[in-house]
Amino acid sequence: TYIVGDTSGWDISTDIDSWATNKTFNVGDVLLFQYSSSHSVSEVNKESFETCNTTNSLTTFSNGNTTVTLSNAGKRYFVCGNKLHCLGGMKLQVNVLEDDKNSVTAGAPEAQPQPQATIPKPSSKTNNPSSNATPSSDGFINGGIGSPIIAFLFMVSTMFGLFQI
Repeated sequence: TYIVGDTSGWDISTDIDSWATNKTFNVGDVLLFQYSSSHSVSEVNKESFETCNTTNSLTTFSNGNTTVTLSNAGKRYFVCGNKLHCLGGMKLQVNVLEDDKNSVTAGAPEAQPQPQATIPKPSSKTNNPSSNATPSSDGFINGGIGSPIIAFLFMVSTMFGLFQI
């Protein structure tokens, strides 16, 4: 049994996409939707899922504690009956796989290890600092008259980024 949204439940504040990302759903699994009276669960087709349209729902539940058994392989689509909530991300798509326990895995290929990424070696070229940037006795680089201006512009752009509405 999967509790949709875990402890947060079926709610507008729950990141349903992230919740479902690393889960594998098999035939026979059960989805448990727990939600408040301001929500509902509607099973819909793909087109209605994409547009958050519940006019032609396959099924609709509003009891706050809905159990759905995944009885067939294939994609299933669930949305909140409140269209604004659905548009805000309160919808779930699951891909139901055949039950692994009954399938034969004797001929299945094993996963091959991926090659490790190689880190590029440093360039043999020497750095030639510009004539304006000279090391000071305290280990810092003096960049000439432009340094205070660049620092001021960076500070102003950071402040605008923090207080942007």
